[in-house]
Amino acid sequence: MLPSIFDAEFFSIIATTLLVTVSSTLISAILGVPIGLWLQNAQFKGKGLVVTLNRTLMATPPVVAGLVVFLILMRNGPLGFLGLLFSPQAMVIAQVVLITPIVCGIVYNSAEENATAIRRFAHTMGASKWQTLWLLVKELRGTIYFAIIAGFGRATSEVGAIMIVGGNIRHHTRTMTTSIVMLRNQGHFSQAIVFGVILMSIAFALQVLANLIRKRD
Repeated sequence: MLPSIFDAEFFSIIATTLLVTVSSTLISAILGVPIGLWLQNAQFKGKGLVVTLNRTLMATPPVVAGLVVFLILMRNGPLGFLGLLFSPQAMVIAQVVLITPIVCGIVYNSAEENATAIRRFAHTMGASKWQTLWLLVKELRGTIYFAIIAGFGRATSEVGAIMIVGGNIRHHTRTMTTSIVMLRNQGHFSQAIVFGVILMSIAFALQVLANLIRKRD
């Protein structure tokens, strides 16, 4: 049975999409921002390799990320005992795997250009470690906001990974992107277009927000 436009299932699909994308973006921001700042300031053997690895992960194909998470969460996998496969939680995990390197990479690149001068200024002013960190975050806030928006945009448009680990189950793990694929396969183009318009509207709103952030910064 297919969702009718503006019925309960239609709004359930939108709610599931927003729940998964907002949750995964929040977790990715909590992980990616501190890691990006730490990686820029840390000095250790093999740092260049870690940076290169993160940049590689920024371009990870969604189906590869989904497959890895699937293998980890499947019944015989390392975390199979948690029973998370084909659930919104599994979809969040897959998106976190995709988004965190993006957030981390954007923050790291900006910190590489600006953090040294900011830390030097903080040191001359006698700032403590936490005051320096706060100043760094404040000065890089535009980049951090943009990184989070970029991550959210990636999560909103994602289909391959969440299809693999979520299964596109009706009333449970079906999102707008997986619905578009299903509806297209079944020839219900009008409904697919509606979801597409909603996704494009979200993408446009994110771009407007990113531009506002850049102007304020």
